[in-house]
Amino acid sequence: MSGSRAARITRRSLLVGGAAVVAAGATAEAVNLRLLPGRSTMYRVLGLDGPAGTIPDVDPVPSTSGSFVSSARKGETVGWTIAAPEVDGPLPVAVALHGYGDDHTDFFGSHLGYDRFLAAHVAAGGAPFAIASVDGGNRYWHRRADGDDPAAMVVDEFLPLLTDTARLAFTGYSMGGYGALHLGGVLGSARVRAVSAISPALWTSAGDTARGAFDDAADFRASTALGRQRSLDGVAVRVDCGTGDGFEPAVRTYVNGFAERPAGGFEPGGHTHAYWRRMAPQQIAFLARHLRS
Repeated sequence: MSGSRAARITRRSLLVGGAAVVAAGATAEAVNLRLLPGRSTMYRVLGLDGPAGTIPDVDPVPSTSGSFVSSARKGETVGWTIAAPEVDGPLPVAVALHGYGDDHTDFFGSHLGYDRFLAAHVAAGGAPFAIASVDGGNRYWHRRADGDDPAAMVVDEFLPLLTDTARLAFTGYSMGGYGALHLGGVLGSARVRAVSAISPALWTSAGDTARGAFDDAADFRASTALGRQRSLDGVAVRVDCGTGDGFEPAVRTYVNGFAERPAGGFEPGGHTHAYWRRMAPQQIAFLARHLRS
């Protein structure tokens, strides 16, 4: 601020400044009530997203990585990682589906740290299980018009590589949260015990979807999770979403569509790693409980 401008600070300017604070509060409330766009940004700027989650300072469970050429994905080389505690006998498996722009590695290490969250869970006496993450590209975990089919890749190519798919769950964040709900519904309770979704990328209409999420309106109608909650009957479902997340209104609509409300809920948080890490211990405990023999 220049010296001449600073010298003009008067009682009137202070009063105007006070009015601006009131106006900012009113704007925040309007955003909260969804009367204005940009609610996610406003929540972040105002510090309404809650504390950031912290990856436990423990040694991660051992992991193994590899890749295969996927026929279902039209010859794409698909990477995968399986993180699992060292125990005798086969472990139940949670298949982990990543978000848009990410790959199978983002569940682990310094990104989301699920290999360390799982280690801390088991060290505290929690039931062990394996987390198996796989690449799906940016195709929203369902068959696309060009023939690329990450859903078939998971079901027909990746699952047969795993040891114990009789005790199976799906989990995922953002695009992968949608994918977990979608694939859990496709396979149903005959094959899936639990589904946990963090900040699932959901929309209530085709016109609202992100570019590339679906081929067209017909693809959206055929593949949306909304209106298909009954496909998860008999499957334990958990859905978590931050109140500062742009997907939160659609996620609420989805949750409200269940005859019996899923586990999880809504608390301060954005569409961020900080929120996903905070929810990771609860998500892992939920999966372990329902995968346990």
